[in-house]
Amino acid sequence: MVSSITRTQSYIRESACKSDELGNNFAPSLISLPATPLFGTDGIRGKVGELLSAPLALQVGFWAGVVLRSHASHSGPVILGQDSRNSSDMLAMALSAGLTAAGLEVWYLGLCPTPCVAYLTTVSAAIGGVMISASHNPPEDNGIKIFDANGGKLPQTLQKEIERGMRGNLAVTSGVNHCGRHYSRLELIRDYGEALQQPLKPTVNLQGMKIVLDLAWGAAVGLAPAVFREMGAGVICLHDAADGDRINVNCGSTHLEILQAAVKEHNADLGFAFDGDADRVLAVDSTGRPVDGDYILYLWGLHLKQQQQLPDNLIVSTVMANLGFEKAWQKQGGQLIRTAVGDQYVQAEMLKTGGMLGGEQSGHILCRHYGITGDGLLTALHIASLVKQAGVSLAELVDQSFQTYPQLLRNVRVLDRDRRLGWQNCEPVQQAIALAETAMGDNGRILVRASGTEPVIRVMVEAANAELANYWTEELVAQVQQHLAV
Repeated sequence: MVSSITRTQSYIRESACKSDELGNNFAPSLISLPATPLFGTDGIRGKVGELLSAPLALQVGFWAGVVLRSHASHSGPVILGQDSRNSSDMLAMALSAGLTAAGLEVWYLGLCPTPCVAYLTTVSAAIGGVMISASHNPPEDNGIKIFDANGGKLPQTLQKEIERGMRGNLAVTSGVNHCGRHYSRLELIRDYGEALQQPLKPTVNLQGMKIVLDLAWGAAVGLAPAVFREMGAGVICLHDAADGDRINVNCGSTHLEILQAAVKEHNADLGFAFDGDADRVLAVDSTGRPVDGDYILYLWGLHLKQQQQLPDNLIVSTVMANLGFEKAWQKQGGQLIRTAVGDQYVQAEMLKTGGMLGGEQSGHILCRHYGITGDGLLTALHIASLVKQAGVSLAELVDQSFQTYPQLLRNVRVLDRDRRLGWQNCEPVQQAIALAETAMGDNGRILVRASGTEPVIRVMVEAANAELANYWTEELVAQVQQHLAV
């Protein structure tokens, strides 16, 4: 059987240096693309072999290179990283071929967290970055995330420009007449690891703390244990090998059960669970209790507020943030702004309002004092340091914070993309939502939305008591299944 890497090499040899009528000496041949937009809320994501393939990645690399270079204020490389999925090597080779065909230099990091790519893009002469990962998705999926020169997610206007090029609707104003070079720069990952520790080391260390890390067989398996040990912590690791067959499978931030058991078994102070690319993290306290993004934002926000480092006492979160969190933060004299689900929307609102702390219940946390994107490892280090400085356990800090409202979230699989994206036009579902909202009044909240990263419709019901939440969740899920599920 011909390996995926061999097939990629063959395709690149055949396609990467063909001329076209636009005068692009190294432009790859156009390929057939789906009618629907390629870029979702977090880049391009889908099943490998269906949406994601070597020819697609080659096109993305070339046109991303063209667009990044055309909008850059200076010449520079593109930084390329990946998670541990079996398909990531294939996609990395194809993306690098496309980027170099566009005349750009590629600095290849290999296995690394997504925030590592974003950080190194900002502190180097790079004009952009690319990360190959499907984040918390299962092993058969993969994705391509593109960053601008400031380390932020590439603006939608530039994403659309890349897609226009891939569809043959964008000309290159000056022909590409030379190939770039590909360099392996694995040593740069250590620079990121040292930068994570630098703000903390002068004032705090983690000596005496026992911490369990669930690394989800993913991108942080090499870096996270080393960084925590360098900070002085005793570290116990779970799922700590790069395994493309098992990344995110029953482990990591979407499956806390094994971490919860391990924290109690080892009598650890706390534990952290990362997702496959380590841009999100959830915690577990010493009792085995999950500590989600709402609690992380509250505790970190309170710490920053006490240090007078939180402008307007503002936290930016999403529509998924629990009402209990919001009311408790308001009692502390703080304000909470909600955005649509997605860290890019949180980041945009933070930049608009001057907010320094924001994030999602799912564990994407952004603190602009220390980073420019959601960073699971950075967040975990700061929460562990916060606990150490407080002199009490994470469990005690959580007990002193707030009680969440019962919140249920159900996913209904909808394979038909048109139905998923057009759910708001389904009258029976809209009537059911209106009825539930009227019945709940001020005692709860309802949120129904199409996922931007998976083929599902998410139904969330939050209520003052579990019975009410259960009843309306079942009612709404039944309506979505009847009228939208395939």
